[in-house]
Amino acid sequence: MRIDIITILPEMLESPLNHSIVKRAREKGLAEIHVHSLRDFSSDKHRRVDDYSFSKGAGMVMAIQPIEKAIETLKKERDYDEIIFTTPDGKLFDQKEANTLSLKKNIIILCGHYKGVDQRVRDHFITKEISIGDYVLTGGELAAAVITDSVVRLLPGVLSDETSALTDSFQDYLLSPPVYTRPAEYKGMKVPEILLSGNDKLIDDWKHQQSIERTKKLRPDLYKKYSG
Repeated sequence: MRIDIITILPEMLESPLNHSIVKRAREKGLAEIHVHSLRDFSSDKHRRVDDYSFSKGAGMVMAIQPIEKAIETLKKERDYDEIIFTTPDGKLFDQKEANTLSLKKNIIILCGHYKGVDQRVRDHFITKEISIGDYVLTGGELAAAVITDSVVRLLPGVLSDETSALTDSFQDYLLSPPVYTRPAEYKGMKVPEILLSGNDKLIDDWKHQQSIERTKKLRPDLYKKYSG
């Protein structure tokens, strides 16, 4: 999989994309991630990528010229399955969307900034608009990192135990069950006896029931989507 991220602040993505699972995926050649500075595509002599809004509202707007050039430059090199724009008014990102994107081959993520992007970009170049939550960030770089991390970890071969991703929270609209490790008793606090039983069937049933109960209690909105 290849992910191209277009951003005004490429430095913000250096750390999250060069550690842990994402780093290992890149080193294994399972994920190719390239970060592009939008300013490199600006025709302005000062490399500006924003301008005042025609509506005379507060704040600047990302200009169409550098974005169009960045996207078209990348598209000349390969076909892209999705061109994503990170924006607070996009579709709320969830595990189902992460699963869908993990099946794609090539993706572009355009990081939003300022008061937004010239609407013509959204109308003519963007195929999917994504928000990671009902709040506003300084820019879309953190959202791009979140999307990239959640998608890359689903790629075959990235996790040492591929079944791990299938039991994560939000798969099948359920939260994960509680987990425990050694010691079995610590200062009077005990691990549930069933987890020490060695009976895999009973343990699996217990974990599933715990997932249902936790989801019903903590995320009733998710539980309504559960069809188990």
